[in-house]
Amino acid sequence: MGRPRRAWHSNGYYHITMRGNNRQNIFIDHVDINEYYRILNGVYYKYPFEVHAYCIMTNHVHFLLRSPHVSLGTLMSLINKRYSDYYRHRYHFTGQIYQNRYYSKEVPLPGGMVEVSDYIHRNPIETEVPMVSQLHMYPYSSFPLYYHQRTSPYPFIQLDVLRSIMSGTESVPGTKTIQN
Repeated sequence: MGRPRRAWHSNGYYHITMRGNNRQNIFIDHVDINEYYRILNGVYYKYPFEVHAYCIMTNHVHFLLRSPHVSLGTLMSLINKRYSDYYRHRYHFTGQIYQNRYYSKEVPLPGGMVEVSDYIHRNPIETEVPMVSQLHMYPYSSFPLYYHQRTSPYPFIQLDVLRSIMSGTESVPGTKTIQN
């Protein structure tokens, strides 16, 4: 019996998580994380998607993501396959890299986006031993981009929607305009 298909629609925003098998590290150093960004960028040019918040930890990754053109399964399969191939080659690794298939849950709009982005961004300080003392110091998260009011270094990272929700001026696709 096959796995049930995941619900997906093009205007949906989803909290996505991928974790290393047995909670093992899947990002050993900054080279691995830079490769992951490169893979995301390459996949974006094939199947454009939007990342509104993210955090790359040593053994897992979180996204607040919208995929308007292809299903989450198609998108995540390509990202995970490309990173698995890279990881296996670099570390001469055999076996399963990821614990399970990716976790996904649709985020209720618009308030859920703020709640999920907060959860995603707090990952580096909510570990048993915090990785940084302040969130804006963690370099592998979208939080510093929001905190320092920076522009996105990659086309798939979209900062305007959450910024406008926080300011009370955004109409998120699929919702009515938010009024203060």
